[in-house]
Amino acid sequence: MKSYYKISIGILILLAGTANFSCKKINDVKSTRLATDETNWKTLEDARANLFSVYGLLRSAVVSDNGHWLMGDLRRGDFTVTTRSDMKAIVRGQLNASYPVINRLTNWRSYYAVISAASLFIERAGEIRRIEPRYTEQNFKVDIAQARMLRAFTYFYMCRIWGDVPLLTSSHDGDFVKAGRTSQQKVLAFATSEILEAAQVLPYIYGGSDPILPGAYYAGGWDTWHGALWTRMSAYVILAHIAAWEGNYRDAADYSKFVLDNVAQQVGKGTEDLAYLDMNGLTENSGSSPFAGKRTTAIVGFPFDYVNGLSTANGHIEQLILASPYIPKVQPEMFVSKDSILKIFTSPTDLRHSIDVASGLYRTNYFYGLDSERPIFKKIRVINPATAQGKLTFYNSTMVFSRLEEITLLRAEALAVLGQKDQALIELNKATALRGITFTTANTPDVINAIFEERRRELMGEGWRWYDIVRLNRIKNSSAEFAEKNGQKLTFKEFEAAGGIYWPVSEDVITANPIITQNPYWQ
Repeated sequence: MKSYYKISIGILILLAGTANFSCKKINDVKSTRLATDETNWKTLEDARANLFSVYGLLRSAVVSDNGHWLMGDLRRGDFTVTTRSDMKAIVRGQLNASYPVINRLTNWRSYYAVISAASLFIERAGEIRRIEPRYTEQNFKVDIAQARMLRAFTYFYMCRIWGDVPLLTSSHDGDFVKAGRTSQQKVLAFATSEILEAAQVLPYIYGGSDPILPGAYYAGGWDTWHGALWTRMSAYVILAHIAAWEGNYRDAADYSKFVLDNVAQQVGKGTEDLAYLDMNGLTENSGSSPFAGKRTTAIVGFPFDYVNGLSTANGHIEQLILASPYIPKVQPEMFVSKDSILKIFTSPTDLRHSIDVASGLYRTNYFYGLDSERPIFKKIRVINPATAQGKLTFYNSTMVFSRLEEITLLRAEALAVLGQKDQALIELNKATALRGITFTTANTPDVINAIFEERRRELMGEGWRWYDIVRLNRIKNSSAEFAEKNGQKLTFKEFEAAGGIYWPVSEDVITANPIITQNPYWQ
């Protein structure tokens, strides 16, 4: 298993970097698949390799150039950039600035490599089922469901970045007709439908006693698969987020309730069961940390487990936030200023950041060196111990999209928007029970603001800030000035209507396929 992961993921990352979504071909390089079409859809091992390749491609697309954090945490975010001009441009909202990193981030080619790979699996896995007696009907159905969910999540992730995107539902390894942009509403409706169907087939756990898929899965038990593959719980988390992004908070409340009602289903062995995390579990890389290796607590995420040889030097927030004494680096590339820290963490009992009464010193769960010019944000720091002091540091942290605290806060948000404020406070307090903060009707005059401020604290550095700002402004429907373009002041509603909440589409994409139009704000 270890050898398989090391070889396949390396090839998949190469594939993701070279794929190109154009009017003629999805890539301009000769196919570098693990096997040819003639031999690639015959055996159980082919099914496993081809399905896991979709996970690998999606992970690469999301974290390449640290895109998940540059897109999610920099625009109007809490981080200050030290020296990198490209990152400063993102902070300023100059998303069409001429920097190689920004040009790569605005190009959706790697996401369409994921979509094509998922579609290809859906189309051809049945060939293996027909001739391979070891490939059971249930295994086949679960694999198809995973591929459908991965493709649907990719579309949702792209819609958050670009809005309208081309909707392709079949594989395109060669020539295909030029495709224009499809309305975000239609794309998300497709994604929702796909995940709802997949959710009826997916198990809660793989390689265990789940009645949907009992026993070993690809010869692996629960120890092999927990935290590595997406489950029925993952499906409902993604459904809740799609619904919230669309402003459909009734469905968001229902989907998130399903997750919270079924926590007991996603269990395996003791400390690695799905549960709310104390500060040690969240920030100290304990056995339950969602960031440190394969963990059930990462309901939706992408692990980089060093035990399986998946450490990398980039694609991790640590590359941007850490410096001495954690790695041999003079200063971090981005940090949260002391002024911002004191403005965000206002409760004297907040265990993430406050003064410890016993010692009289600031707690260091989130930040180190508060007396320095650039405090180090150390919440996530999963470093390969063999490289911690070397010239090239490798990291192992999981890219976490959602965990139990996050989906609980999303449910609180949905309930608050629906007017169920007392129940929203109950959910909010579930998420903060192990953070030293309690919300009451007396100290929380604006429940919605309180929920989003808590998301700001709890999810700092997890790629949520910009998308939370968008949802909050949609909910508040504020008429206050939000942005400015060409000297014209825009409210958030005007800013969103012009496409300003989205990223521009790379000119490379538009040149290759002139049917693709630029988001109006960036024209």
